[in-house]
Amino acid sequence: MRLVKRAKLFVFRGMTRVQGSAIRRAAVRGAGVASAAVRNGIRHGAPSRMTPSGAYRPGGSSWVDQIPLVWVTPEKPSSRLAVWLPAGLGTKEDTLPRLQELATAGFVAVSFDPWLHGERASGEPAEQFFDRAMANFPRIVWPIIGQSALDTLRVIDWAIAEFGIVPPCCIGGVSLGGDIAVAAAGLDPHIACVGAMIATPDWLRPGMRVEGQLAPPGRADAYAQFFYEHINPLTNLSGYAHGPAMTFECGAADDHVPPDGALRFQEALQETYRSHPDRIRVILHPGAGHETTPAMWENCLTWFMSH
Repeated sequence: MRLVKRAKLFVFRGMTRVQGSAIRRAAVRGAGVASAAVRNGIRHGAPSRMTPSGAYRPGGSSWVDQIPLVWVTPEKPSSRLAVWLPAGLGTKEDTLPRLQELATAGFVAVSFDPWLHGERASGEPAEQFFDRAMANFPRIVWPIIGQSALDTLRVIDWAIAEFGIVPPCCIGGVSLGGDIAVAAAGLDPHIACVGAMIATPDWLRPGMRVEGQLAPPGRADAYAQFFYEHINPLTNLSGYAHGPAMTFECGAADDHVPPDGALRFQEALQETYRSHPDRIRVILHPGAGHETTPAMWENCLTWFMSH
């Protein structure tokens, strides 16, 4: 039973961590989709082939408006900002390898703990929180995405003042972190570039499966419904009138965050992006489920550097 629960947590983290001896042993023994991460060579924080190492300064951490965050800056002064957000149950510290690569590429790189994550967690055991979230995704997860997207505005405003950032800015993340990034881009015109890995702009996530089983639809309360009605990207298309460049890096075989949400979003925004259709794209990575691959990250990094 413990092995199965560990595998579930691994799924919810968006397949970005193969760390810790217990998780590594579980993966090697073939614990569900966790073993797929090992077979596909997924390693959180593996250095990109695109950038050299060592071209960044030691990072820092702070609290801003009750939001805990971390940052890494490039060796040379920069006015470019990239926010990168963690997957599932992950924390801001999990993103440090990515922040270092972003700083090496010339960005001031920032992350923060999403609502109810990391230093903002309630103290509820992670396994219990995961089970509760999957049993009623709308009621539990919609407020996390919505509140975290709103927090992004404060973080960006702080970074602009603290580091002398000159907008526009980039934002991205994995799974839940990617959902937050896409939602934030619909709220803040400072955001002109998005890199979303195994994420979706459709909070309903039709067809979402957990350990191969169709997840219950759940039911939002009034609090969760407010976030959905005002922030859910697929039903708030007017927020993207400023035409942020968006890349969705999806697992073609992902049944936890089905890629069709990104495809429907791209189609729904055809008129908005009519003059620049290349600014929104969906890349389906063959054979990948709900897991990251090196190509996904390199695509996002290239996207940030070219927009």
